[in-house]
Amino acid sequence: MNPEIPRALEAIVLVADSPVESPLLAQLVELSVEEVEEALAALALGYAEQQRGFQLVRVAGGWRFQTCNDLAPYVERFVLEGQSAKLSAAALETLAIIAYKQPISRAQIATIRGVSVDGVVRTLEQRGYIGEVARDPGPGQAVLFGTTPEFLVKMGLDSLSQLPAIAEFVPGADVVEALEHGLRIEITDVPAFTGDESSGSEPGPLEADGRPALGDLLDGDTGA
Repeated sequence: MNPEIPRALEAIVLVADSPVESPLLAQLVELSVEEVEEALAALALGYAEQQRGFQLVRVAGGWRFQTCNDLAPYVERFVLEGQSAKLSAAALETLAIIAYKQPISRAQIATIRGVSVDGVVRTLEQRGYIGEVARDPGPGQAVLFGTTPEFLVKMGLDSLSQLPAIAEFVPGADVVEALEHGLRIEITDVPAFTGDESSGSEPGPLEADGRPALGDLLDGDTGA
């Protein structure tokens, strides 16, 4: 047998989300089912003889990698520690999208974020913050996700109606217009704001609350 075949079988089983059946593996490596079964059995025996921390086992009609039973205490400790880890920025963004737009599919979340969200969605599911709530009635019947009671517990909310209004986090039209105007303004058109009254120079234009105009702050030296 080509020595690359066992390695290919290892790679396929490793990346699979569920047990992989022998006929499918045989089709992928272009061998008979019997040859694939023999190669997998040899791999499993080799791992056992080497006393590795994982094993290749046949489960639910397919093959998968799993940790050895005697190492369960260490794995449990790792899983429990991992549950206390903070969510990444990507996970928080995805969770916020689901909370405000639910029910929503993976494809819709990816469209909003502009990146693949498969891994992040799996993480949120494992944490128990989101779950499958329905199926899209359209073509493909995509899974639709929503938040769970665990999400409300973590957020300290009684219901989703208590979520802050999303408008509170979106700048108003006047702010956006001011930002655009400040970015377009030429530095020669606006006197520099120095804040030094002793210099005798006239300060730049001020807002109503006495702060320097937005264009000055964007064009001037902020000391950063």
